[in-house]
Amino acid sequence: MKKILILTGALFLFLQSDAQPYLQSRAVDVSKDFEDFSNTYFFADSLSSFDPSTASGTISWKRHSLYARQAFNTTTVLPQPLDMLDFPETQYENNPRLQFKIHFISPQTVRLRVYTSPVIFPEEESLMLCGNPPSDETWIYSYEEGSHIYKGQSGSLVIKEYPFTILLCDENGRELTRTRHWADNDSTQIKVMPFQFIKRASDNIRSINPVFSLHPGEKIVGCGESPTALNKVGQKVHLFVTDPQSPESDQMYKPIPFFFSSRGYGMFMHTSAPVTCDFGASHAGTSKLFMADETLDLFLFWGKPDQIIDQYTDLTGKAAMPPVWSFGTWMSRITYFSQEEGYEIARQLRDNRIPSDVIHFDTGWFQTDWQCDYVFAPDRFPEAQKTINALLADGFHISSWQLQNLTPKNKHFPELIEKGPYV
Repeated sequence: MKKILILTGALFLFLQSDAQPYLQSRAVDVSKDFEDFSNTYFFADSLSSFDPSTASGTISWKRHSLYARQAFNTTTVLPQPLDMLDFPETQYENNPRLQFKIHFISPQTVRLRVYTSPVIFPEEESLMLCGNPPSDETWIYSYEEGSHIYKGQSGSLVIKEYPFTILLCDENGRELTRTRHWADNDSTQIKVMPFQFIKRASDNIRSINPVFSLHPGEKIVGCGESPTALNKVGQKVHLFVTDPQSPESDQMYKPIPFFFSSRGYGMFMHTSAPVTCDFGASHAGTSKLFMADETLDLFLFWGKPDQIIDQYTDLTGKAAMPPVWSFGTWMSRITYFSQEEGYEIARQLRDNRIPSDVIHFDTGWFQTDWQCDYVFAPDRFPEAQKTINALLADGFHISSWQLQNLTPKNKHFPELIEKGPYV
C-alpha cells in the first residue's frame, strides 16, 4: 500500500509539472491555466450596456469549453460554446454580464478596470501607487456607428459594441493596438484565443487574459530587469520574483508589470499576482497578458517613450537620482574575507589605473561565512570602521552583502522568533 501511495504521489507531481510549478522558486507560467481542458472559458463578446457619462458599463461574456480538433494531420485545440451545467441553473447566467469602468487620469493616461465576478470588493489604498490617481476632464466623448469614442490630446480610446473591442488610436486616428475578439480569427486552422477570463475547475478561482494586437515590426520594451533581448517581441516573459543565479536564464530578480511599444503606447498591469506576457511568442500578431488575478486593472498610456515613463512614474513614484559614484565600476567576487584583501584590491585598481567606485565584500565579512549576523569578523576585520574610512578617502564606497533571512544557528534567531518580526 505504501509503495502505491508513493507511486501515486510521484505521478501527481509529474502531471502537475506541466500545469503549475511545484518548486517554490520556479517562476509561475500563468498561461498554462489557459490550456486546461477542465477549466471554463469566458470570451468578451459584446457591450451589453454603457453609460457615457460615467464611462462604465457591462460586458457580455460567452461561456466556452476547450475541445481537441484533428485536422490537416495534426491535433489542435478549438473552443466551443458551452451550456452551463451549474446548479441551480436559475440562479446563474450562462453568459454573464459583468462590469467594467474607465477612469481618465491625464490627457495621456487612462485606467481600465474589468471585473470577472458580480462581487466587486471596495477599493483600498495600493502600495503600488502614490495615492489615488487624479482625474482628467479633457477627454471628449462622441458616438458613431456602434462605437463609443473618447478623444484626448494625444489619442483616442474606442469601445466597439460588437464585436466587443477596445482600440487605442493616436491623435491622427491611426490604430496603435486593439483587444482581440474571436471574430478576428480569419484562418481555418490557426485560431487565437481572444480577450478572456477563466474559472478554474480545481478551486473556482478566476484569472483574466487581455489579448491585444501586435503589428509587424512593432517592438516591446520593459517588464523589469532581464538579461534577455531588450525587444521582448517573440519572448514569453514571466513576471515572478526569483533568484536566477545566472544571466543565461530568463528569470528575473526585479520583474515590473509595465512595458511600452514602439507604436506609441504603454501599459501598466496594476497587480501583484504572477503575470505571464506572451509578446508574439505563440502567435506573431498578438500580445497575451495572462494574469493570476480575477480583476483587470490596466493603465494605458499614449506618447513617446519618455512621456510614457513620465506618466507611469507619476502614478507609481519617481525614483531619486542615485549618486554619481553608484554608476561606476563595482569590484566584487565571492568573496573578500579580510580588510587586507580589501586594501590589496584597492591598491591594484589604483596602480593599474582601473576606474572603480565600489568594493563589494559580499559574504565574507561575517565571522562564519553565510551566517548573516550584521557583525564584522573581529579577527579578519579588526579595524572595520577605520578600513571603511580609509577606502572612502581613496574614492571607494563599501558594499557589504546581507541575506534577509536568519538561519537557526544565527545568534539573532531566538530573538527573531520571540519578538515575531518575520514572515
